[in-house]
Amino acid sequence: MKKRGQGFLGGALILLIAVGLVKVIGAFFKIPLNAIIGDVGMGYFGTAYTIYHPIFSLATAGFPVAIARMVSENLERKRYRDVRRLHAVSIPIFLLLGTLACALMLLGSAPFLAFINRADQNALPAVYVLAPAVFFGSLSAIYRGYYEGLGDMRPTAFSEVAEALCKLILGLLTAWAVMDRAMEEFASLGTVFGQAVSSMDYARSAALPWAAAGAILGVTVGSVISLLTLWVYHRVQGDGITQEQLRASPAPARRRILVRSLIRTAIPVALGALAVNLSSLVDTAFLQNRISTVMTEHAGVLLGMYGDFLRPEDIAQGRVPTALFGCYTNALTLFMLVPALTQAFGVSALPSVTAAWTSGSRPKLESSIENVLRIVALITMPAGIALSVLSGPIASLLGYNPITGKILVLLGLGSIFAAAHIPINSMLQAVGRLDLPVKLLCVGLVIKIGLNYVLTGIPEINVMGAGFGTLVCYFFLTFFGLAALGKETHMELRLFRLFGKPFLASVAAAAAGWQVSHLVQRVLPGRWEALFSMAAFVLGFVLCVLFIRILSKSDLQALPGTEKITKILENHHWIGYNKL
Repeated sequence: MKKRGQGFLGGALILLIAVGLVKVIGAFFKIPLNAIIGDVGMGYFGTAYTIYHPIFSLATAGFPVAIARMVSENLERKRYRDVRRLHAVSIPIFLLLGTLACALMLLGSAPFLAFINRADQNALPAVYVLAPAVFFGSLSAIYRGYYEGLGDMRPTAFSEVAEALCKLILGLLTAWAVMDRAMEEFASLGTVFGQAVSSMDYARSAALPWAAAGAILGVTVGSVISLLTLWVYHRVQGDGITQEQLRASPAPARRRILVRSLIRTAIPVALGALAVNLSSLVDTAFLQNRISTVMTEHAGVLLGMYGDFLRPEDIAQGRVPTALFGCYTNALTLFMLVPALTQAFGVSALPSVTAAWTSGSRPKLESSIENVLRIVALITMPAGIALSVLSGPIASLLGYNPITGKILVLLGLGSIFAAAHIPINSMLQAVGRLDLPVKLLCVGLVIKIGLNYVLTGIPEINVMGAGFGTLVCYFFLTFFGLAALGKETHMELRLFRLFGKPFLASVAAAAAGWQVSHLVQRVLPGRWEALFSMAAFVLGFVLCVLFIRILSKSDLQALPGTEKITKILENHHWIGYNKL
């Protein structure tokens, strides 16, 4: 087979670069979008997404992982004809699932929106525009799972960047054009899309559902671009399996057997992914529904806490639950930055750990698992602690409502565990325990539902209850996931040695950032506070990483193009030589 894989860290690096680009592009999309459509518009945007994600996961999430695992396993056994046949049998499955999922989103969204917020169902246009993305995303998942199983992360990376660019350009332009057209119509006729309104503020409110749908249009067209990118890559580059390898390969399993095995592998993974995305749906449902109740019974408490940060017309039109959900959506966007980074390690770890498990090599398995956990800790802890400690300055820097900063205090801490549990789940799936992540996720979801329902209904806690429920849920998933991984692999995971140094470095850096934030606030308040405090945090963390020698020489040598950096750090004794 022609060399196409990049190894664990090489593949993870490719995905990390892609994720970095996607997140930068996403920032250039969502920050201006928030300025165009505001908290209420972001509430509609976020509601559409939280309906989309569980349906998309139900249709596709299990199969890419199942394909990747089965492809990796068959490659290790040199059954190349089975690899090719797996790709072929997956196409009709995804066509059917994508069509059913799209229909479910189109038909089921209206009743759901009526349940969560009867006073404001204006997210429907955005939901309907987003529905076709489920179908095209399903087809993209075929190629992503196949190439991830081959160890080639480039197609996933290329397609994600192409999708993000389309979302940025088309989504922003369409949202801006809709708002501009609505304001022009109001100025000349006193109406917005044929509906009479009494003021400019109310004209803006009337245009928001359609502007949010315009932003979503970029996402849907982006899913088409992503599919085309993957299809072209497959046509041009192929999969690297040679004719000689196909001739030497054993006869492939029958299609019926492969389909049965694929479905059996995919179902528990799909249920697990569904449970993860249902947590967002829980936030959408309970947060808006419960806050609607609070506004009815204890409006004074809620407005006393947030009245200065909400627009008067949103309060007058009963859109406070939507506005608060918009603030929560913005906080959730920042929260998801950290899991997005470790998702790259989860995707890259799956074929690596699967190959080690299939080969029966215990040293190779231990090395693979510890490498994943060590690098994940080095990313999740500083990122999550920075989001939590510097939440206010970060929200101010991005132009978000101060309510978003308050929510981010809890979600920042939660992001550490939300990020860590993704690669842990991938490794459990790689060693054959596809059921364990599902079982843990179901329990975690029950915890989250219970906490969200109770806490968001308390007037003094309200939207913060969703953040606390998220933190507790993901802490549970990470802690028990690590325990299960150690039990299944018969490894004694040295958690303090793996996580202790990154934690200490993150706390020290957070203290530096916090102190700088308070010093700068007296002289240069506003966005300068955020810039200086984050710079202090990053500098503090880098210095801690070097002085307490968190990185090992083998970590750096596994990355391409780091020979000179490794030599410099080695000469100054700033890297270790043994595993933590």
